[in-house]
Amino acid sequence: MTLLLSIFANDVLPIFLVASVGFLLARYLHADVKTLSRLAFNALAPCLVFNLLVTSKISADEFGRMVLFAVCVVLGIGLIGRLITLPLRLDRATVSAFMIVVMFSNGGNYGLPVSLFAFGKDALARATIYFVTSSILTYTVGVFLASSGRKNTREALTGVLKVPVVYGVIAAAIVVATKTTLPAPVMRPIELLSDAALPVMMLVLGMQLERAAIPERPLLVVLATVLTLVVTPLLALGLAQVLGLSGTARQAAVIEASMPTAVVTTILALEYEIAPAFVTGVVFLSTLLSPFTVTLLIAHLK
Repeated sequence: MTLLLSIFANDVLPIFLVASVGFLLARYLHADVKTLSRLAFNALAPCLVFNLLVTSKISADEFGRMVLFAVCVVLGIGLIGRLITLPLRLDRATVSAFMIVVMFSNGGNYGLPVSLFAFGKDALARATIYFVTSSILTYTVGVFLASSGRKNTREALTGVLKVPVVYGVIAAAIVVATKTTLPAPVMRPIELLSDAALPVMMLVLGMQLERAAIPERPLLVVLATVLTLVVTPLLALGLAQVLGLSGTARQAAVIEASMPTAVVTTILALEYEIAPAFVTGVVFLSTLLSPFTVTLLIAHLK
């Protein structure tokens, strides 16, 4: 019990304390979450990804296995979610909503700080690979599911070009492959923006949670939350063993996959009108309960 309390206080509680500041800013000062979210998405996150990949020592083999792990987790839990919806006789929109909330975890605003606090900078670099892969899947597979066929494959794939972190990965790959040493006037601004990314992401998490309301279909919300916080971590642990992930790579991969539902799913639900109240309910409940599951998982991984 002492170990669990220590892990919670040191690795999880700081994230929620910073998020609570964002919650209060949104509630009482009506801070604009959209502007801050765009700042994090378009400027800070690409710099964070670039800086971590350029300064880390991740082999091509490990990079590939991390990407494969992320793809397998997202598609695997998506398949499980789809099978569970079959006997429930849900309408098409709710099925799409159910699948996106179980498939896409909050690997950015929540998962990256947890990886850093719990396992250190090396784990954070590896968690970034999962975060980037998941982001790409969100804006391709996620958009396709949410649109329920209203967008064709070409339009969905074109959406990847609008994900700034992709360019951060490409730029980092070029620098690493060519063994280029960037001058200080270039790296220092990138490092400053990179350092700002995680605090801003945590503020955005709190500001977005301030929008939560009483969920529709509470039993379905609970079912989706169980899949997200219980079934997905078990799937992730199994896949990590199958793919031979160990050490910080295993810790980062499993913890990223085990985060609560991504807040971006609420944006997809609103954009394509697929049960937005249900999706918001899952985001809120899974985030609210996640400190318990994440603390236990960190203890296991350590």
